[in-house]
Amino acid sequence: MPPHPLLDPRIKLRHLSCFVETDRRGGVVPAAEALGLSQPAISKSLAELEDILGVALFDRTRRKLALTEFGALFLRYANAALAALRQGVESVSLASHADAVVRLGALPTVEVDVVPRAVARFSGGPLAARVHVESGPSPHLLGLLRAGGIDLVVGRMPAPEVMAGLTFEHLYSEPLVLAVRPGHPLLTETVPSLRMVEPFPALVPPRGAIIRQTVETVLLAAGIARLPREIETVSNSFGRAYACLSDAVWFISRSVVAADLQSGALVALDVDMSASYGAIGITTRAGAEIDLPTGAFIAAVREVAGRR
Repeated sequence: MPPHPLLDPRIKLRHLSCFVETDRRGGVVPAAEALGLSQPAISKSLAELEDILGVALFDRTRRKLALTEFGALFLRYANAALAALRQGVESVSLASHADAVVRLGALPTVEVDVVPRAVARFSGGPLAARVHVESGPSPHLLGLLRAGGIDLVVGRMPAPEVMAGLTFEHLYSEPLVLAVRPGHPLLTETVPSLRMVEPFPALVPPRGAIIRQTVETVLLAAGIARLPREIETVSNSFGRAYACLSDAVWFISRSVVAADLQSGALVALDVDMSASYGAIGITTRAGAEIDLPTGAFIAAVREVAGRR
């Protein structure tokens, strides 16, 4: 038995337009005037639609056309279909307009790896548009997201207590590492541990940053309530520079320093950081409409993340 078609191919846009406008205007004559068609053309389209559906949509026994029960039911879906079509046309028009812009927030976790590669991929695609990247700590970016200043945030999953009105799409997980310069005194330790970090300067995220809670949890598990020589920063550039010229220990997401670790510019201490794994993904406003360029950029982020 052949599959049932999703939509009867005989139903055309003109059928829906004539039906909706006839109901809205209260008759065939005003509908014809509104659509710029002749009265016979409207009547013919209505008759064809009723023949296709196999039911009467209007009660023609009254002086004024009135919807039947079937007509009232079909009107809900016809209005929704036309509204969706108009929205699609407007979205395509906006996406192809020179002023289209994708506005995103990039947390430090992804601003040197996933986001640059996603922007490069997106910029080479058919829906390429201007891209505005905002960086900063989580409270700043989530505030912009809620206010409509940006449309998505890429990075670690926010804490549950700040997720009201937001949605998070998990893409992958990664741990923190303790990055130090080559020749750091701790590299000579046979069995380095977190307790050995205490005498050294520690580059850590500030209070309010997403990974701050992760850092504190890992330290508490090692019996460390607070590091005495903390330097708070969300700047990858500062963290990298300071770690390279001092004996500081940098608590940082692995992807941020992956290239440095590979080149030997920095070295990861051989300390178990498995408890620091965190979800990385995309945060958006719940129920927010995503336009075509932004949707294409999100697809690029997914693809880049999937290749990790």
